[in-house]
Amino acid sequence: MDDQNKNLILATALSFLVILVWFVLFPPEEPQAQAPAVTTAADGTAVLPPAAQDTGVAIPSLAVTPEQSRAQALGSTQRIDIETPRLEGSISLTGGRLDDLALKDYNETLEDDSPIVTLLSPVGGADAYYALYGWAPGGDLGFDQVPGAATAWQVERGTTLTPTSPVTIRWDNGAGLIFRRTFEIDEDYMFTVSQSVENTGAVEARMAPYGIVARHGQPDTVNFFILHEGVVRKSDGTLSEVDYDDMTDLDVLPREGAQADVQEVAGNGWIGFTDKYWMTTLIPGDGQPFTSVTKYVASADIYQTEARLPTMSIAPGTSAEVSTKLFAGAKEWEAIRSYQNDKNVEGFVDSIDWGWFYFLTKPIFVALHWLNLMIGNMGWAIIALTFGIKAILLPLAFKSYVSMAKMKELQPEMEKIKERAGDNREKLQKEMMELYKTEKVNPASGCLPILLQIPIFFSLYKVIFVTIELRHAAWFGPFRDLSAPDPTSIINLYGLLPNAAPNPESFMALIFIGILPLLLGISMWFQQKLNPAPTDPTQQMIFAWLPWVFMFMLGGFASGLVVYWIANNTITFMQQYAIMRSQGYTPDLWGNIKGGFKKTPKDATANANKKPKGK
Repeated sequence: MDDQNKNLILATALSFLVILVWFVLFPPEEPQAQAPAVTTAADGTAVLPPAAQDTGVAIPSLAVTPEQSRAQALGSTQRIDIETPRLEGSISLTGGRLDDLALKDYNETLEDDSPIVTLLSPVGGADAYYALYGWAPGGDLGFDQVPGAATAWQVERGTTLTPTSPVTIRWDNGAGLIFRRTFEIDEDYMFTVSQSVENTGAVEARMAPYGIVARHGQPDTVNFFILHEGVVRKSDGTLSEVDYDDMTDLDVLPREGAQADVQEVAGNGWIGFTDKYWMTTLIPGDGQPFTSVTKYVASADIYQTEARLPTMSIAPGTSAEVSTKLFAGAKEWEAIRSYQNDKNVEGFVDSIDWGWFYFLTKPIFVALHWLNLMIGNMGWAIIALTFGIKAILLPLAFKSYVSMAKMKELQPEMEKIKERAGDNREKLQKEMMELYKTEKVNPASGCLPILLQIPIFFSLYKVIFVTIELRHAAWFGPFRDLSAPDPTSIINLYGLLPNAAPNPESFMALIFIGILPLLLGISMWFQQKLNPAPTDPTQQMIFAWLPWVFMFMLGGFASGLVVYWIANNTITFMQQYAIMRSQGYTPDLWGNIKGGFKKTPKDATANANKKPKGK
């Protein structure tokens, strides 16, 4: 390198160092967003000033209140009970909020006394999470003339919301407008919310209906890179996802008074929050245009999604009504697919996080789900799925193993070529290629089944990790949750004792692995012994350790995935053995196993060179 190049590199490095030090000592000031002022509503709930829409109307947002217990928060307002075969909860008459909902079919843990999963929680308690509906005033209307977050509604019809009995609440603003809100619920997780307004006054009223799903504070999340948790929405066929962390980085929109992202939906769409297994989603009517809003209110630490419908004009003596749907429940594939196909919720199945390999994860899940319905056990369904995948890949596997068998037959000839070529790599490669061409052998064909297994493995991992059908899915004995790591360990004699295994996140779990990872390592080791060990000592050592490294690496994975890998290794072993036999090559399994316990040539040479002690 000449002096000019050296000086250029030195100058560049010094310039970078100066800039770095400058930014450390004098960091640029971050732009401060204008935090909207907070006022207090009648029920003590803080209400943010509304954000003006393009339509000229506005929507209020709730802020946090002093934290109470859940029981205190529920008891502080009058309520209408919700009772269905799969849900229980209540609707608050303050604001007409749907803010108390639990899922009867799902418990938090596998313990016998585990409480059922709580989805929605009231304002005032911890982790407030709710759906709020209302009308944003337009024209000369003020916020006190339309129902809002603190409006005291009255029951007009119904006492308990069930699949066969809707409930209607009513509010009269005392100035000629009478508002009604009717709640309906089906057998699963879909609410229908109908909002109407009757104009008994003498002047026209302008207003826009809206729905809000809000969460106070960032919820506890799995926080794993393969899983999306946060906003999920569909806008005219386009799916978009925003993590909670990314919501706090949204640009401040002055018209919203907060950090927000606004999209106009021309025909079909939905928006809401998704957790790993649960979801709460606003769904306007089929073909209904609306404004889809993702918002983070920093001053109140509220994560919010909104569906705003166009402004309506209600002439004196007339009324207007609009219906929207709200999905609040478990992300069960059959229920969600039913809403997509039968209720025209476009693209609703995409609310399940299928990932980048969706073209594999979707059919793999469908096949696994069908097998589980047929067999009645998810563990055996995974094994049956493995047989199916191996059957599909059998033609490629046959070609691969035939090629590997022929490669074994060519070993003596290949050794001769290496001796003739010596250090001449060009000559070695040329003669090797001629040999492959003459014998019609493709050395790369053995890699193809392995390469195909990689995306299948990751896709199945995704399916087991994100789909609720695998949550708490039992196999047999101690394996009561195939979405969780193996619960057995030497500590509980591999499930024979009632003791709990080490926490999967602890270092002890890495050492005291379960029976499934052990079987995985053994199955990989047997599969490896179908072929003689490599002659190169380094490769021999790597191959010898590989099964046991994988055993510990996959020990903390979902047990359903380890079951798949064990079944895959076992079927591969049988396929490879049978195909090699069919090609006239009989694997010396027992000889290869015994050879693995013998000293390598390198070890023997090292021992031969050792001098006896004392000489």
